[in-house]
Amino acid sequence: MTRKISISDDALAIACGANKVAEAFRKLVPDAEIIRTSSWGMHWLEPLVEIDGQGFGPVSIRDVEAVISGTSDLSIGHIEEHPFLTKQNRLTFARAGKTQPLSLDDYEAMDGWMGYRAARKLGSDIIIEMILESGLRGRGGAGFPAGIKWRTVADTPGAQKYIVCNADEGDSGTFADRMLMEGDPYCLIEGMAIAGLAVGADKGFIYVRSEYPHAIAKLRTAIAHCANIVAPFDIEVRVGAGVYVCGEETSLLESLEGKRGEVRAKPPLPAIKGLFGRPTVVNNVLTLAAVPYILAHGARAYADYGMGRSRGTMPIQLAGNIKHGGLFETAFGISLGELVNDIGGGTASGKPIKAVQAGGPLGAYHPPAQFDLPFDYESFTKAGGLIGHGGIVVFDDSADMMAQARFAMEFCAAESCGKCTPCRLGSIRGLEIFDRMAKDADLKAKHRTDPVAALPQMHNAPKDRARTISSDLQLIRDLCDTMEYGSLCALGGFTPYPVMSAIKNWPEDFGG
Repeated sequence: MTRKISISDDALAIACGANKVAEAFRKLVPDAEIIRTSSWGMHWLEPLVEIDGQGFGPVSIRDVEAVISGTSDLSIGHIEEHPFLTKQNRLTFARAGKTQPLSLDDYEAMDGWMGYRAARKLGSDIIIEMILESGLRGRGGAGFPAGIKWRTVADTPGAQKYIVCNADEGDSGTFADRMLMEGDPYCLIEGMAIAGLAVGADKGFIYVRSEYPHAIAKLRTAIAHCANIVAPFDIEVRVGAGVYVCGEETSLLESLEGKRGEVRAKPPLPAIKGLFGRPTVVNNVLTLAAVPYILAHGARAYADYGMGRSRGTMPIQLAGNIKHGGLFETAFGISLGELVNDIGGGTASGKPIKAVQAGGPLGAYHPPAQFDLPFDYESFTKAGGLIGHGGIVVFDDSADMMAQARFAMEFCAAESCGKCTPCRLGSIRGLEIFDRMAKDADLKAKHRTDPVAALPQMHNAPKDRARTISSDLQLIRDLCDTMEYGSLCALGGFTPYPVMSAIKNWPEDFGG
């Protein structure tokens, strides 16, 4: 019997040497069938090799002979019984690690197109009712109920409507969109086709950042392979330059129309006047990829997972200074501490955790004292944070939180589209204040002399007293308040989250 050796062709696995390892197996065992699959999401084990269900990882070229001879100490046992996988509720990533990304037979064998076939029988109104009943909310960060957006587009008159998939995954420490597009592209296509049936759209666009060449290639091939299945629904892949603000839906639409990626003022909502002025559904990859399961298994089957108003599952991405980084899909409600300690294994450096940033570069920093926080939209909002796209980045106790707060301002300044003043200028002023604080040789001094402030020509500096650390921090607070409530979109509006959480939880890093 021909031996089957499975190795992922995911971009991360390839970056870790998967192609070279696969070639080494091909040469050593020429009669073996080398199968390139999607990734299981256990990134610390890549390249992960599966032989007859048994896993070995991380495997290098030097380990290949020992793996074949049975003398390797890299065995992790039966892959599907690994604790990292058995603790998950994989609905969106049910096929991860098990199928070849572009194989229609593999996709069909694991419930592929079940949701689409059901949707074609149900009709628009019932599809939308099912999405509403499932409680599915936008997984891109906003958390807006997907069914309400779909209902708005369906009810808005228009000869042409569009489905736009936001695949401009730009949050630090996130990779779920990329993994889904590379590993299970038909799932996204099926979700978009169902959305098209629901709202009356026969045209879809996937907006992908140029940093994802593997995903772009897989999507284009997959779209060609299944065109006859989803016809007359048609999908185009459009490649963006990788600008963070183009992850905001209106900037994305501007970019899709060939314009500079600037934020549009709302209203009108894209659901009413979106791409080329037509009613448009704009959903993130994970939102659309969750749809086939809901149509195939029922709204209640999906809504039974989760807590409160956060229903279903969330593919959470564990990254940064963490021992077991990877993708962990679970129902909402798991605590932050469980994710980073029990699942992630603590820091890769072995040092104590100092901070966890959830929700990307604009998410708040959470100290270990908040590790009992349930991972759901409302709990994080109440704690002054956000879950965003489900990215979690871990920092050990060597992290400088003032440097992290400064980075938030620097990031906003670099990525601002420039449309609104609080974001465009506020971030620059914030960056200047942090740089001024960093230059002070004695941050811990209660009062320090700032020679610039004492100059008579300074129009906005206190002339009767020197600046202090507390006055600089108050200036930052006022600036953040203006940015949060005065910015047009989340880039400027959420930048205060990491800044203020760092100041609040680690005042000692700011000389306070």
